[in-house]
Amino acid sequence: MEKFKKSWDFHGRTITVENGEIAKQAGGSVIVRYDDTVVLSAATASSQAKDTDFFPLTVVYNEKMYAKGEIPGGFLRREGRPTEHATLTARQIDRPIRPLFAEGFRNEVQIVNTVLSCDPDRDAGMTALFGSSLALCVSNIPFNGPVSGVIIGKVDGQLVINPTEEEIERSTLNLTVAGTKDAINMVEAGAKEVSEEEMLEALMAGHAAIKELCAIQDEVIAACAKPKMEVVLYEIDPQIRAFIDANGRDRIIAAVSTHGTKEERYGAIEAVIEEMVQRVAGELTWVSEKVLEKAKQQAREYSVEIEAQEVRRLISEDKIRPDGRKLDELRPLDSQVDLLPRVHGSAMFTRGETQVISVTTLGPLGEAQIIEDLTSQTEKRFMHQYNFPPFSVGEVGRMGSPGRREIGHGALGERALLQVLPSKEEFPYTIRTCAEVVESNGSSSQASICAGTMSLMAAGVPIKAMVAGVAMGLITVGDTYSILTDIQGMEDHYGDMDFKVAGTRKGITALQMDIKVDGISEQILREALAQAHKGRMEILDNMETAISEPRPDVSKWAPKFTVLHIPTDKIRDVIGTGGKTINQIIEDCDQVKIDVEEDGTIAIYHMDREMINKARAIIEDITREAKVGEIYEATVSEVRDSFAFVTLFQGTDALLHISEISWERTPDIKDVLHVGDKITVKVIAIDENTGKVKVSARECTEKPEGYVEPKRSPKPNGHSSRSNSRGRSGEAFSSSKVDRRVFRRRED
Repeated sequence: MEKFKKSWDFHGRTITVENGEIAKQAGGSVIVRYDDTVVLSAATASSQAKDTDFFPLTVVYNEKMYAKGEIPGGFLRREGRPTEHATLTARQIDRPIRPLFAEGFRNEVQIVNTVLSCDPDRDAGMTALFGSSLALCVSNIPFNGPVSGVIIGKVDGQLVINPTEEEIERSTLNLTVAGTKDAINMVEAGAKEVSEEEMLEALMAGHAAIKELCAIQDEVIAACAKPKMEVVLYEIDPQIRAFIDANGRDRIIAAVSTHGTKEERYGAIEAVIEEMVQRVAGELTWVSEKVLEKAKQQAREYSVEIEAQEVRRLISEDKIRPDGRKLDELRPLDSQVDLLPRVHGSAMFTRGETQVISVTTLGPLGEAQIIEDLTSQTEKRFMHQYNFPPFSVGEVGRMGSPGRREIGHGALGERALLQVLPSKEEFPYTIRTCAEVVESNGSSSQASICAGTMSLMAAGVPIKAMVAGVAMGLITVGDTYSILTDIQGMEDHYGDMDFKVAGTRKGITALQMDIKVDGISEQILREALAQAHKGRMEILDNMETAISEPRPDVSKWAPKFTVLHIPTDKIRDVIGTGGKTINQIIEDCDQVKIDVEEDGTIAIYHMDREMINKARAIIEDITREAKVGEIYEATVSEVRDSFAFVTLFQGTDALLHISEISWERTPDIKDVLHVGDKITVKVIAIDENTGKVKVSARECTEKPEGYVEPKRSPKPNGHSSRSNSRGRSGEAFSSSKVDRRVFRRRED
């Protein structure tokens, strides 16, 4: 195989594709270089079709920590299970690729992307999508590509193709869009309340860039593509089709229009389908067990196909949905808060037969999730987690760690809610919302956003605005199409699009779109966004009946907090040697939690405000610095012949000269001051070099009328005879006796 290598300019960056040298035994492979980001993509297919009723496609996205010059953490020091970021990236590659395989293709396909080098400013995920498509296109695997994807940001009002990490931080939009040269077929977005028009503009800009990337792939395909393998597409036996058409089609169609609950409708359909399966089996008593099972499987598949055809016909022709709703009509809504007494915040959102309970938990900033992947993010302060137990759909199933779908739905909800959360400075908590789907008939991910918003508000999180989500659907028949608001499970399963839109009254905060057709037009996108806006407003109206604004304070069961800021050079004083000081504060204040940031921000958490205030006072004393002009209630700690030491606050002593005790002459300081006495003093001088503090007691009393400062007798050397003992302008700082005492804060 001859080596191929060529580079192209793409919006000021260089894309280089290599083929024919690495991973030659794969069905198709390419090395894609996007400046310093390098991804190896390899696609391989089985030679024989699998005996399954679905297309067995697997997309793998391997993050190698060496790609950014790091060794993995943990005891094993090697990559383990995929990170959440890797799982989400694999989904973003799978979703636009899957619809581009022929219906009935059953050969197992595996696409493996390995990130070999990673520049955080050149997205490895979109590079892997480009490589996955190209690996399929140059391979022997039948594939109706190419497909590509880009990230769109909006920085300072301007759309940016594949923004850098710094630009994404400043962007009001983070949109991932994928598609073919003809149409968009996958969207994922987070946004700071952008309008529908802004979102549509960004989508079209993304599609224009996608066309450029597809043109690059076409060049490579023309030079490197292998002949495609011959495959036999899966088809249902015509005799089985004919038997069910004659004996069960009309009854299945009638069952589809059963009004009532999901259980009643599905039960009626399932009864007819099961009868058809058994009758087909009864007609084939002479065949082998394997052939019989195959026939029963095909009978069920064709019956479901009739069901799908009728659902689509009802919607596209009669404009009637299976449950009798209008195309833009929402299911009945119900919103509640405060279901659970001891949690920090709880809410339940019900939409038809979809119901989600959300629980918000608040914790110190130190409990943020630690991140170790190829992004520059090291921790996550907000987590929205989505759980979908099998009982929510009336089934028995595996219970274990979250799968790709749960991780994906959780990430979508997290993206939607993140846009309205207060900053760390405004609300220094780690925040977790946990969505428990207790009943589902479609759109549960959007219900989790609605419930999550209300639980955050019930927990006292000062979010900027309420967020609601709605899932839109699409049925296309020929040149006609119908857009559906708030799709249920049947419409999602048999429809052509799942278009989820979440946002506030002001604008969109998150978007996700998957389609089963080759792509959708700008007009359909425009109409779907407008229809989603209408539905979102209705949902927000209902949510506001349960709670209209965030609670003024957090729950009594949630940790309270206070924040203070100290000079960065005082951080080590608060922590102490080996953490001794901070650990002592924690012990003395009933195990308060203290988070210390590098910029000197300190957050203190506890259930009891009194303990928080106590810890704060200790830290303020440790870090406090005396300032000229400040007045203190000081304690006498030592008395000498001509001066005394007084403690202003913990760790800081000052010198009180005999001349500063009173406006009248003090014959003997020991007659008026004793260790332990309380005395009000004012700071009159601080030595810039040593930090030594000088105070006056007489400055805190009214100066006698007509007071004249005593004259000072000159000494033979020309200096005042009292310059080293009674001077008020800092002369005492030069006294040999005083110099032996250090007035900086003393270590405990």
